[in-house]
Amino acid sequence: MPDMDNAITDEMIEVDSILSYFTFAHLPNHLQTISRPFNVIAAEMFAKLERGPERTVCFRKLLEAKDCAVRAAL
Repeated sequence: MPDMDNAITDEMIEVDSILSYFTFAHLPNHLQTISRPFNVIAAEMFAKLERGPERTVCFRKLLEAKDCAVRAAL
């Protein structure tokens, strides 16, 4: 079972490397609170969607949204 603070596991990243961009432990605390929900959503989509081009696009768009949110918080 994934840890509640980091829903994405190393095993998940091995299957789909884009998930590594949803980790947040390296961020300062105030940015972790912005990034954490995207980590959880990405993990949920990993679990619920079959691997394929549309899931890949889903992750890319989610990553773009996460990056914008983190930048907005800077």
